[in-house]
Amino acid sequence: MFIDAGIPVSIVAPRRSALAAIVVRPNLSAVLLALLFGVAVTPIAYADALTNGGHYACAARELSPPAQRGNARALAQLGFMYEHGFGKPQAYTVAADLYAQAAVRGNASAQGLLGLMYDKGHGVPQNFVLAYKWLILAAAHASGRERDVYLRLRDAVASKLSTDEIVEGQRLALNWKSACW
Repeated sequence: MFIDAGIPVSIVAPRRSALAAIVVRPNLSAVLLALLFGVAVTPIAYADALTNGGHYACAARELSPPAQRGNARALAQLGFMYEHGFGKPQAYTVAADLYAQAAVRGNASAQGLLGLMYDKGHGVPQNFVLAYKWLILAAAHASGRERDVYLRLRDAVASKLSTDEIVEGQRLALNWKSACW
């Protein structure tokens, strides 16, 4: 079997090794790595592992305490779970609120996802200027591929705006200050 580039799949996806077997069971791998290296397993890292394994209800329980303490990453992950109904009931308003809390703490993922919520009007009133603002901020706080994605999304939203609205979105982004700055 070949993929688009004409490379056999067996080259792209090698046989499972012992390490791959551990990676397939991420909740167990986090515990094993902690034991091997003497590192404490943080609730967020454990929740990441649970989410990757499809254990969304457990991940939501693990993320709730750090989110309540204001951890931006946990807030963003919980927001994603509420937005898509993973381990929590789908609730756009709750997702938007969690994204907003993480976004003001400077979390690039939450900023980008909040921008998309404004673009679609999910959980917040549809507002392309605010979508543009949050996508500018997400691109500014991200790096690599993630930054490129936010730049493309920002440009897509900009295509819906007038020149004056683009200037307003840029002004809002320039004047914005996060809670942790």
